[in-house]
Amino acid sequence: MNDIQAFFNEIEMHLMEDKRPSRFLDLAADRPEMRAFPFIYIKRLEGVEQSPVHHPEGNVWNHTLIVVDQAAERKDRSETPRVFMWAALLHDIGKAVTTRLRKGKITAYDHDKAGERLAFEFLKACGQEEDFIKGVAALVRWHMQALFVINGLPFAEVDEMKRHVSVREVALLALCDRLGRAVDSDTAKEEEDIRRFIEKCE
Repeated sequence: MNDIQAFFNEIEMHLMEDKRPSRFLDLAADRPEMRAFPFIYIKRLEGVEQSPVHHPEGNVWNHTLIVVDQAAERKDRSETPRVFMWAALLHDIGKAVTTRLRKGKITAYDHDKAGERLAFEFLKACGQEEDFIKGVAALVRWHMQALFVINGLPFAEVDEMKRHVSVREVALLALCDRLGRAVDSDTAKEEEDIRRFIEKCE
């Protein structure tokens, strides 16, 4: 086992076993492994700002830590908990290469699509098996569909999504994503929105 795989396994242990994986991840962010390939893909999220309107918790890393904790609370509802937890950690990895300031607003258009590629590269570099990589990358790719479908946006691609990933897995990740803010979220409202997403897709 090489150093990359060893650190990957350490992260995975905390993702799968901790009630709050964010505690380990927050400390691990300062380890030298995180400054080297491929973990730099995660580390650089610390420097990616987000819209304060939609993300009062701050940068993408702060958001990711909250989402991972939300996912840890719900992983038993997942069809594939290991895939689900890694998708929670990597879901916004694409924001590092897509975030821009446009007309005074911070945007990250197509970060889901960029994230699919980066998640694939990251997991491949960590020596993971192909089916696992495809599963995580697919959830990263389609995690924004709940927002698109609920709001009737033209970016919704339900039929294409269903060819690649489980609607209910996307829904579960999307719920964690929507609850991934520093301020108290309306959990009941978010769960109702996700139920509507599932109904529209199925």
